[in-house]
Amino acid sequence: MLVTSTATEDEQQLQWRGDILGLTLPACTQQREERMLSRLGELIWADWIWFPEGHGWADLKDHDGLVFPKTQDLWATIPIALCFLVIRQIFERTVATPLASLLGVNDKQRVRARPNPVLESYFCSTSKHPTQSSIESLSKQTGCSVRQVQRWFRRRRNQDRPSKLKKFQEASWRFTFYLLAFFAGLAVLIDKPWFYDMKQMWDGFPKMPLLSSQYWYYVIELGFYVSLLFSIASDVKRKDFKEQIIHHVATISLISFSWLVNYIRAGTLIMLVHDASDYLMESAKMFNYAGWRKTCNFIFTMFAAVFIVTRLVILPFWIIYTTWVYPLTLYPPFLGFYFFNGLMLVLQALHIFWAVLIVRMVIKFLPGNDIVEDERSDKEETESEDDDNGREQREKFKNGYVQNGHSFLNNNHNKKD
Repeated sequence: MLVTSTATEDEQQLQWRGDILGLTLPACTQQREERMLSRLGELIWADWIWFPEGHGWADLKDHDGLVFPKTQDLWATIPIALCFLVIRQIFERTVATPLASLLGVNDKQRVRARPNPVLESYFCSTSKHPTQSSIESLSKQTGCSVRQVQRWFRRRRNQDRPSKLKKFQEASWRFTFYLLAFFAGLAVLIDKPWFYDMKQMWDGFPKMPLLSSQYWYYVIELGFYVSLLFSIASDVKRKDFKEQIIHHVATISLISFSWLVNYIRAGTLIMLVHDASDYLMESAKMFNYAGWRKTCNFIFTMFAAVFIVTRLVILPFWIIYTTWVYPLTLYPPFLGFYFFNGLMLVLQALHIFWAVLIVRMVIKFLPGNDIVEDERSDKEETESEDDDNGREQREKFKNGYVQNGHSFLNNNHNKKD
């Protein structure tokens, strides 16, 4: 009773103090939370975090007819991304599909796996690639032979793989955007002095007015990458799926941050360098799916050369040098400087990873003059592979092998052996 009485008295005192100040207790708590959020916002957007010493957000206020980038401008990328999703659906049906037919993109008729609740449950919940012991266990549960279980899983995996037409549609959509974006970026930058002397991207920083061409180049590029993030669940999943996620997030963060703190000159150069090789890769994929061997190999060779020059030479030794090393001669380092260049290094690491895959692909197709196959894609399994595996298993048992790795004692050797 004493504890209850004391708690009641404390509440009464707090209420009494609030009444004296003309406030209720909930209002006091709400104001305290608002002050905390206000202080947190002030800390997050502090000038010393995002700008070099002596500069801040006040430098980005419009004046004398000059316009500067603003945070709210980035919201325009959401409706643009949604428009891209709609346009993509229309493009794939009205342009990509007829083009695929014209180029001779044909899908093989896939044999569907027969309905089997036990195998389907294992496939969805446990593994798409069961081990040999699991296959034998499933064989006993279903009453099917080991080969029938293997064939079922092979066919079921093929069902989930995207068709060649879907891959072609996706590649043609990206090819169209990257091609248009590259030439649009080139038109935006061709008459700018920092396109030829990159050190000039820092002239007057951060009081550099925004041009309308830069605005549209930025929001359209950012809107496209946001649309890729929206559609990533339905797009063709490759072996580098995680790396693609990291790349999209890093790219969106880099473009958004460069907009906020007016690194726009650097941002436009970075986007142009990326678009320079992407459309070549997508066009090589298109001819790959169409079976145009020589055309695919020729375009892929061009892509590999442009990729290595732009991503492994121009980007690190020219652009990153100008955003990382050169600014230190002008300003003391600040947190925004480290954040921006940290994202650049993440992208550069991904470029090195993809360069290794590209070189492996070049090594594969050059000597034999075979068609280029995307190292990131899963190959469709065929029935002949299943027959080969089954034949291999039979040969092992014929020669005296069993599952635990030991062999039967075979005393019936032919004298001629």
